[in-house]
Amino acid sequence: MKDQTGGIRYPHAEPPETGTATQVADGILWTRLPLPMALDHVNVYALDDGDSWTVIDTGMASKTSKAIWQRLLDGPLSGKPVARVVVTHHHPDHVGLAGWFIAQGAALAMPRTGWLMARMLTLDVQEVPDDSAITFYTRAGMDPNELERRRTERPFNFADCVAPLPVGYTRLTEGETIAMGGRIWDIRMGNGHAPEHATFWSRDDNLVIGGDQLLPSISPNLGVYPTEPEADPVKEWMESCRYFQSFADNAQLVLPGHKLPFTGLSTRLRQLIDNHEGALARLLDHLSEPQAAGDCFLPLFKRTIGHGEYGLALVEAVAHLNHLHQAGLVTRALRDDGAFVFQRL
Repeated sequence: MKDQTGGIRYPHAEPPETGTATQVADGILWTRLPLPMALDHVNVYALDDGDSWTVIDTGMASKTSKAIWQRLLDGPLSGKPVARVVVTHHHPDHVGLAGWFIAQGAALAMPRTGWLMARMLTLDVQEVPDDSAITFYTRAGMDPNELERRRTERPFNFADCVAPLPVGYTRLTEGETIAMGGRIWDIRMGNGHAPEHATFWSRDDNLVIGGDQLLPSISPNLGVYPTEPEADPVKEWMESCRYFQSFADNAQLVLPGHKLPFTGLSTRLRQLIDNHEGALARLLDHLSEPQAAGDCFLPLFKRTIGHGEYGLALVEAVAHLNHLHQAGLVTRALRDDGAFVFQRL
């Protein structure tokens, strides 16, 4: 199956059904876990290490996900233990059940930044947003009704869907290698969607494990959050895409964190770069008059943003505005209502 927008092919037309697994390469099984959001699934992979398995990413911590994993362990994984969990990055749908596997005897390997972020965020439980979060959303120009609702509601907490992580782990490092599934993989780190996001490139065949750094058909969220309000993840993302271009070819089979495994990585990286360059150009045109992040959805996304997407759209709008501001292409001023507004120079 081919992506009609240009050169991307999908060897598997359909994902595995819940509780089942599809073999995507010798010794590598692909399965899915559900997510309670618009992007309703996460891909996870099990790599056969002989007497045990290495699992890449885990899904969120929930009774449903645990039950699905138990079906997989009793069925497609043939009763062999999961001896190691490798986490590509710290987001809940990827790290959520790592602690659950570790409690059953698995070891953990992940990037240091991801481990620190996950540990910190699972321990930082809030009943209502703190003052810094309210200031951040005010300066982003959040819709007043949405802001008032958030002032008193319990915010999203990692601890709600991420099992506690242990103190000990093995660090994954840029430029090093890891043995999994009868192969040696080069570890290459990306940034933008998550800091220090691990990807794995097989030295033995044309396989790449891409996590959320290398996705087909959708671009991962590039968001700025209260934890680092001046961040420029768009710059980091573009730099990462260009870095990966030197290793990519269209014959590689990419195992992504969402959607379907695909070939055409060189083409896809070019698309990802072009998509964000186009969004930045449209946004710059929109800033002929002062605009807050909450006023920039249509030029960025070319569609109306619904309530369920509002939060992710807002933090991505802040990211693109930060990029233009730090590149010296727009000015930034504080409006009377406390929102930052940006205007093209």
